[in-house]
Amino acid sequence: MSKPDPRRPRVLTDPMKHPEAAAHVVRERRAWFLIVMTLFVPGSAQIVAGKKKLGRWGLRVFIGFWVLVVLAVIVSVVHRSLLYGIVTRAWVLMLLAVVLIALAVFWFVLFFNTLQLIRPGLLRPRIRAATAGVIAVFMVLTSGGLAYGASNVLAGRGALSSVFGTGGSADAVNGRYNILLMGGDAGPHRIGTRPDSLSLVSIDADTGRAVIFGIPRNLENAPFPESSPMHKLYPDGYNCGDVCLINAIYQEAMKHKDLYPGVKDPGAQAMKETVSAVTGLHVQYYALIDLKGFKQLINAVGGIDIINKERIPISNSVYPGTDKHKPPKGWINPGHLHLDGYHALWYARSREFHTDYDRMVRQRCVQKAMLTQLNPSNVLTHFQKIAGAAPNVISTDIPQSQLGDFVSLALKTRKLKVGEAAFTPPQITPAYADYDKIHSIVDKTLAKSEAKDDKGPLAGKSDESGKSGSNGSDSGDSGKSGSSSDSEGSSSSGSSEAEPKESDICIPGK
Repeated sequence: MSKPDPRRPRVLTDPMKHPEAAAHVVRERRAWFLIVMTLFVPGSAQIVAGKKKLGRWGLRVFIGFWVLVVLAVIVSVVHRSLLYGIVTRAWVLMLLAVVLIALAVFWFVLFFNTLQLIRPGLLRPRIRAATAGVIAVFMVLTSGGLAYGASNVLAGRGALSSVFGTGGSADAVNGRYNILLMGGDAGPHRIGTRPDSLSLVSIDADTGRAVIFGIPRNLENAPFPESSPMHKLYPDGYNCGDVCLINAIYQEAMKHKDLYPGVKDPGAQAMKETVSAVTGLHVQYYALIDLKGFKQLINAVGGIDIINKERIPISNSVYPGTDKHKPPKGWINPGHLHLDGYHALWYARSREFHTDYDRMVRQRCVQKAMLTQLNPSNVLTHFQKIAGAAPNVISTDIPQSQLGDFVSLALKTRKLKVGEAAFTPPQITPAYADYDKIHSIVDKTLAKSEAKDDKGPLAGKSDESGKSGSNGSDSGDSGKSGSSSDSEGSSSSGSSEAEPKESDICIPGK
């Protein structure tokens, strides 16, 4: 290639680098072309317009970002749980947030530099204003979007760090993970937290097939394994009469924190131990959902929609010295309803003038309504509010290091039918529970679940399991009376009537 003759005068013929020598129409096309290049291939506009050093950096960052995206997609296909395990680590989320913020700043710089390269002074006034406006909009969409993404990542990191522990992970026992779900209500007129809703979720560690066992909150004489510190106080089980129901063990253990040195939540640990003895399954983890936080979460997603079939009272306090409630403070009437957190909470917890089975159906209806409404667009729109509510809604000892495995299992579980069984009358009488029979129900239900293929009938529906289909919320409260009166309504009447049809009480969604 011959060198240019230094004696020949330089001619500025390249309109990309020297727009001053071009016609107005060429300058305008050039301006729009540079803007589009910066939007879709950051750095390319700088290269073609002469700012090659900045442009190369832009392309490197852009290509590097897409390489990471492609790798993430490949990992999600080949080893999805590994990807989930990575992105649920606090330090990874912090690094991701920093990267997003850096990208936002860098893209802003590239757009600003593109505006300089356009040289607006060479454009006609109308085009000059249009290009500046379009660049401003793209700056908001790109840099602003990345900054918003970083903010959500930081919010998610904060929620993960607040909710999930940092301890070691537990192995599956006999091929299963068993997680105790508790619904706690530390409301007024109560001392401490009392888990009124108890259920044990047993998940096959390979297939993800799950079975939910509903545990009556008024189960009496609940045993403790010999390895439990509570066994020293109650070697024959929690057998101090009608007041010693299984849901009172949480508070009882909190009175004896010295028995659980170094344990963050002795009440939850004691509940795990007694449920292990009740069911014969080793309980690795627990999750405690607080109803007050539940109200905050409902508000965070903008409320829920249901079709209500019954008039539900918002209960008042009791008359001093009695267990009789004052007239209701209000009512939730039948019809197509959009419930905020306050009314959704009362709808799920109210028991006055209704049976415990009615309340169980309403609780399931609220849960299904939330699952329906928590779609990806809704979660993204309200992500920061949801993340902010999470620490007030749930506490658990599931470690962050095992979140990837559980997310992967959850994806499998969603595709399968979930088996359900509750230890309720007439098979099990909570006041005189036969724990050997409960163990037999558990074994048969799990065996039936494991024998089903994905297209088979509902797994785990055992003929000996009592009323199947319960979510475990207050299961069996219709057994022996004896639970104390509380703020959401009168206690169970002691009847053993069957659970009503869900469609006769509530339908989730509009």
